[in-house]
Amino acid sequence: MANAYIARVLSELESRYYHEPEFLQAAREMLLSLSPVFDQHPEFERAGLLERFVEPERVLIFRVPWVDDAGRAHVNRAYRVQFNSAIGPYKGGLRFHPSVTLGILKFLALEQTLKNSLTGMPLGGGKGGSDFDPKGKSDNEVMRFCQSMMNELYRHIGADTDVPAGDVGVGAREIGYLYGQFKRLTALNGGAITGKGLSYGGSQARTEATGYGLMYLTDAMLRHNGMDIQGMRAVFSGSGNVSIYAAEKAAQQGVRVIAMSDSLGFIHDEAGVDLNVVKQIKLKERGRISEYPARAGRGAYREGASGVWELACDLALPCAMQNELDGRSAARLIANGVRAVAEGANMPCTLEATALFQDAGVLFASGKAANAGGVAVSALEMSQNSQRLSWRFDAVDGELRDIMNRIFDTISRTARQYATPQDYVAGANIAGFLKVAEAMMAQGQV
Repeated sequence: MANAYIARVLSELESRYYHEPEFLQAAREMLLSLSPVFDQHPEFERAGLLERFVEPERVLIFRVPWVDDAGRAHVNRAYRVQFNSAIGPYKGGLRFHPSVTLGILKFLALEQTLKNSLTGMPLGGGKGGSDFDPKGKSDNEVMRFCQSMMNELYRHIGADTDVPAGDVGVGAREIGYLYGQFKRLTALNGGAITGKGLSYGGSQARTEATGYGLMYLTDAMLRHNGMDIQGMRAVFSGSGNVSIYAAEKAAQQGVRVIAMSDSLGFIHDEAGVDLNVVKQIKLKERGRISEYPARAGRGAYREGASGVWELACDLALPCAMQNELDGRSAARLIANGVRAVAEGANMPCTLEATALFQDAGVLFASGKAANAGGVAVSALEMSQNSQRLSWRFDAVDGELRDIMNRIFDTISRTARQYATPQDYVAGANIAGFLKVAEAMMAQGQV
């Protein structure tokens, strides 16, 4: 049962933001696990800490006009949610996708605040993006959009203020255009944007970081519970950077990757997905994963992305979008003997799915912990920019592995202290929240 203070704040949120379901889902999942904290810390209620925590410190909304290759004018809406800066500058990605709304970005910024806290880095939480869709656009159209967006965004970001990065729809191309315009407008080099190319201040292992980090934490979770990842069969959703590099690290760990998906369907290859073929199709050609069977000479393609969860596997790793794995899919995975689920995307499992996994004794790591590798290496990129250094791949990868192991140790220890052992969702929520809460209390009621 929720602490009375938490229940009141949640009720007020639900009344005020009934039109933002994704934000309410993220807030509900977090708040309901914090009851043991507020039972032990009545001073948080006296300070009105929770009312301040659940509201972003600042929300920026602005238009982005741009002109396509045919000379037609377009206008998109863009946002930057600066959620919490108690432990450092706002840090979080930019998402370009037609589904982007303020509510979705608020949910992502809330998640990012706790995720950044878990890394142990001095980073606050933020998120941004636009309803612009880069798919089907030429390089010049994407460039003009990014430059127009930065014409406003540059006023609100900086290495010690707010540091954007990539997210869905924002890859190396988009980051390059955004950073180029930022430099033109400010005459500044450095760590105001992360995910940059290696030739202009980027970090080794940044491209691989979220996927590699996901598998480092998954391995730590399995080892802690007496399981060996080697020889397990894994299913991934998505086929972008996160999924591809998570699958690459999984294969290095001795896992057989049997399925991957994109927004239209999925491939099933019991021999083990040929990642070189997937990389060529998805990363280099920006094609559809349906091309895989013909290009690889094996495997099958099926329409319907959610069908990937119908396959029997040991590991299920959702790496695509929020709420992609629902209760029905969770029940099917459980019936097929899944042993562990770790979220490579932000909130890809519905609340119902999460509850089903936990009730069935399936090991479950939420995205706040499991996909923190990307922001961890972004912080390392910021450090390298400040030092005017470029670290080797193995040095960055080693730091990433250590960070993900520490995150798992933290959420496991916190789960034992405040909730129940193996409740890694509560462990992540509580551990991430406590650090931010202590910083907010120390800085006064601001």
